[in-house]
Amino acid sequence: MTIIRSREPDVALNDLTITQRVFQGIDPDRPLLVDGPSGRTLTGAQFIGGVKALAGGLTARGYGAGKVMALMAPNLPEYCVAFHAMAWAGGTVTTINPTYTAPEVHHQLIDSDADVLVTIGLFHETARAAIVGTKVREIVIIGDAPPDGAVPLAALMGPPMAEQAPVDIAGHVVALPYSSGTTGLPKGVMLTHRNLVVNIDQSLVYARVTPGEFTVAFLPLFHIYGLEVLMNIYLAAGGGLVTMPRFDLEQFLTLVERHKTPRLWIVPPVALALAKHPLIDSFDLSHIEQVNSAAAPLGADVAEAMGARLNTTATQGYGMTELSPVSHISRPEMARSGASGLTIPNTECRIVDPETLQDLPVGQDGELWVRGPQVMKGYLNNPQATADTIVQGGWLRTGDIAHFDEDGYLFITDRLKELIKVKGFQVAPAELEALLLTHPAITDAAVIGVPDGDAGEVPLAFITSANPPSLAEVQAFLEPQVAHYKQVRRLEVMDQIPKSASGKILRRLLRDQVAQRTKD
Repeated sequence: MTIIRSREPDVALNDLTITQRVFQGIDPDRPLLVDGPSGRTLTGAQFIGGVKALAGGLTARGYGAGKVMALMAPNLPEYCVAFHAMAWAGGTVTTINPTYTAPEVHHQLIDSDADVLVTIGLFHETARAAIVGTKVREIVIIGDAPPDGAVPLAALMGPPMAEQAPVDIAGHVVALPYSSGTTGLPKGVMLTHRNLVVNIDQSLVYARVTPGEFTVAFLPLFHIYGLEVLMNIYLAAGGGLVTMPRFDLEQFLTLVERHKTPRLWIVPPVALALAKHPLIDSFDLSHIEQVNSAAAPLGADVAEAMGARLNTTATQGYGMTELSPVSHISRPEMARSGASGLTIPNTECRIVDPETLQDLPVGQDGELWVRGPQVMKGYLNNPQATADTIVQGGWLRTGDIAHFDEDGYLFITDRLKELIKVKGFQVAPAELEALLLTHPAITDAAVIGVPDGDAGEVPLAFITSANPPSLAEVQAFLEPQVAHYKQVRRLEVMDQIPKSASGKILRRLLRDQVAQRTKD
């Protein structure tokens, strides 16, 4: 068995909860969280005080230990307070994409068994529709003027909860983000306190955030990349966040320049903008030391162009929700063009032939398998998917095709899993296929991801139909049912969709057909 390990010593496992670990790094007197658009600021002391007061209020209202909070909000300082208050109270937080439609939110509320939903006024209508038929009886609004029937977050503040509620560090699920994993519909990824805490300590060996260092957080905090890499790692390292509720390039550059952030954490579409957009020349970005891209592979040409444009080092990281999320990253001085980084401490990797399940030598492509204390507890309510993903010996099958070079750098070259990545966000083909089959004119459907210059990939739907709907008609049908980034962008009509092949083989066949037509 060929195992790739970190070149760094393992970090010690400790018995802290995620919030205790974050509190450990905070300077009470220093600014910690800044709302980018308004400049509103929370100091370390205000954050800690808010977390403990909200934890006390949640507990008094019956939403503490053993309960599930659904958190559906854009990036705001209060997002961080709400997450850690629920963690401090001994509960679980399931993070929901605020651009979801009511049916998508409803599904997650049901599956996660959520007890309370926290959101903002803008999404109150969606929230009210989504909670029908769920356990949720109260909607909590971040802000001072909630709509009728909702509770302002400020009203939940209670007597401070001085100590962390007792939890099983290794077993208690504190975060429940949703991911499609390697196949199928989105599933609740059960992440424990130990998962999140150890991934902070593992990642900081390479991502050396310094005390007082800020970064601009536009990556959504409902996504594990934003939740752990930005919020938890930065706060635990003594840094801070400038939050952006939505990405706007000019505002992003303005905040980066204003706060002189040495490190940027981005996704490939933003890397492309930093490499090519003329707006870049209007800002002083000379203080940037590193730009790290993750969530989807970044081409070496774009990485090099971005690094040259900003006169800085471009690096990549690799991970997935099921890995809490980091397994590979590099320091700026160790960057290698096209590589997704080096294996972090406490982590073992194998490259395995997905057909024979035999280990492959260094330099040869196969499926990346990962083992370490950051591997998820499993998928909620789905033991079969858990067993398919975490196999004998505790190895997690990532569904990504990769190889290592002789120096231990990871290169992602393809995807075995069915997932489509649109601007770093996951789109499950099975979810779109199931919805398309409910269209009265569509008799069969298959969805694949195809390359797109701006988004990385977009969904292409193949359909069979006696009276085919247009792309605009399909999009209008899907619009009230799925978030904007999941929308089908291309449509092709076929006489028949092959049924002899498995889903993965079928999608590879369809992708190959599209690629061949493009080549021709």
